[in-house]
Amino acid sequence: MKTLIKKYIVPVTLLVAFTTQVSAQRKLTTKEKTVVTTTTTRSTTSRRVPSTKVTYKTPKKKVVSVRTVPNRTVIKHRGQDYYYANNRFYTQSRGRYIVIAPKVGFRIKVLPTNYKSVRFNNHTYFNVQGIFYSQINNEYEVVDPEVGTIVYELPDDYEKVTLDGQSYYEYANVLYEKVQVNGTRAYEVVGIIDMN
Repeated sequence: MKTLIKKYIVPVTLLVAFTTQVSAQRKLTTKEKTVVTTTTTRSTTSRRVPSTKVTYKTPKKKVVSVRTVPNRTVIKHRGQDYYYANNRFYTQSRGRYIVIAPKVGFRIKVLPTNYKSVRFNNHTYFNVQGIFYSQINNEYEVVDPEVGTIVYELPDDYEKVTLDGQSYYEYANVLYEKVQVNGTRAYEVVGIIDMN
């Protein structure tokens, strides 16, 4: 009987145990492959581009200032006063007012009448002369648009820039690339210039 156990039962038991272990290892390997083969998708959040990498094709514009801003609204942002009137934002310097691009976070209560709604990724932006707003409660806050957002026109005072040898358009620190959408010229947001 001992010979029978040694010759047949022990080897069969070892064979079954070995087969079970190999089968379990194959299942683990299959699971590992599933984890390894996961894919990533392109993020549509803002692509930040350092200002040092952007080259403007035209010389810096002359700063234009005015003595007064009638019917202005004061906007407090990070402890500093800014002014809003006639769809423009101003800062005060040496007793004069200088037009500036609004900073992200500025809020206004009413959108100008010439705004355009822009939908992207189930989000609605309100675009006014190249400035993007998002509705927050009963106000409209200046925001950076997501990469991939499409607009069909740029403000008159956009600038041409180069980045890594490619030509783009810039307005209010937003980089655009000219594209075709259904045969119509459009501009796609490709990044945000980081001014820090």
